[in-house]
Amino acid sequence: MTSKSKRNETLELHARPIQPRRENAAANHEPNHDEIRLRAYEIYLEGGGLPGHELDDWLRAERELRKVALFIKDWNRLQQYGRDSGDGN
Repeated sequence: MTSKSKRNETLELHARPIQPRRENAAANHEPNHDEIRLRAYEIYLEGGGLPGHELDDWLRAERELRKVALFIKDWNRLQQYGRDSGDGN
């Protein structure tokens, strides 16, 4: 066995699928590449799967996910404010 094949086996053993992290998007206001790719694909399918709008789909996905991240951040801030104010709401 060569060292190259041994290295590949090690990488495969420790490889995990990349999972989207919604909480990260909310924390830094930037959706990650995989989240954007998935949403752009959903937009593509919603549009009938017709080619030619890849950039528009990608940009729309970025905008949508950024809005969601900002909403979540604001929502969490409001929830924290309610807990800190001590008014029970």
